[in-house]
Amino acid sequence: MAREKEATTRRSGSTSVEWTRSPKSVLAVRWIALLGLCSAYLQGGLVKALDFSGAVAEMAHAGLAPAAPLAAATIVLELAAPLAILTGRFRWLGALALAAFTLMATFLVNRFWEMAPPNRMPTANAFFEHLGLLGGFLLVAWHDIADKRARRVMRHANTG
Repeated sequence: MAREKEATTRRSGSTSVEWTRSPKSVLAVRWIALLGLCSAYLQGGLVKALDFSGAVAEMAHAGLAPAAPLAAATIVLELAAPLAILTGRFRWLGALALAAFTLMATFLVNRFWEMAPPNRMPTANAFFEHLGLLGGFLLVAWHDIADKRARRVMRHANTG
């Protein structure tokens, strides 16, 4: 009976039961996919933390002030949000934080519409790649919230 219910849930497209009752290999693939999505931010945060003066220079180059506190905040965000996503603790919050950060940084740094043709195309590519990351983080947040809601409904159904 439980297998039938799980199979029906899989066919119906619900992810909540599918992920909570999935074999470890499926959970591992999910975690690897989340790691891939977060990898640029983990790498960026580590590089900035190990070369703080470079991070401050990067902020100043982008016209952001005060550069040092913004560099420190960026490091914290680029390391803490992926950890939230990867550990599952406040995954939705980490994903929304990176989505907002990515949107802001994309419009701040990848302003391809202001560039001359030699630089316009690669910057436009980076702009739209970042929009893809933004979409990925929104999906992570949405699935996490939907999974929590479905588990709450199932708990309530099992107690009543």
